[in-house]
Amino acid sequence: MVTIYGILVTNPKAPWQIEFYERDAGGCPVEDFLNGLDRPPRAKVLALIQLLAEQGPALPFPYSSQVRGRIRELRTQYGRENLRVLYFGAATREWVLLHGFTKRTPKTPERDIVIAEARMTEYLERQKKADS
Repeated sequence: MVTIYGILVTNPKAPWQIEFYERDAGGCPVEDFLNGLDRPPRAKVLALIQLLAEQGPALPFPYSSQVRGRIRELRTQYGRENLRVLYFGAATREWVLLHGFTKRTPKTPERDIVIAEARMTEYLERQKKADS
C-alpha cells in the first residue's frame, strides 16, 4: 500500500481499464487538462484515476459521485482548487474520461455536464460504427 497526496493506492493490478476520450480531429481533453495542472495537483488527480481503475463502481464518495444519467465525476481538492474529471462506464469494463475542469461554483456547471454528455454520445456512436 502507498499513499499519494492523501489517497491510498492499494492494488497495482486494476480490473477496470481507463480510456481517455479523444476528439475526432485529434487531441485528448482530459490529458490537456492534466497537462495544464502543476505537478502536485496533477499527481493527485492521476492517483484518483488509478483508484477508479482499481475499485471501479465501488469507488465511494467523496472520490466519485453521480452527476446526471451515466455521467459521474471524480472529485478531489488541492488547496482551494476543486478538481473534477467527468467520466462514464462503458459496457466493456472501461471508464472513459471525458472532461476535466476546475470547479469554482458549489454546483457542477451545466456547461461542463453538457460537454461531457456530448463527448459520451460521440464516443458511443464511434464505438457502434466500429462494431458494425
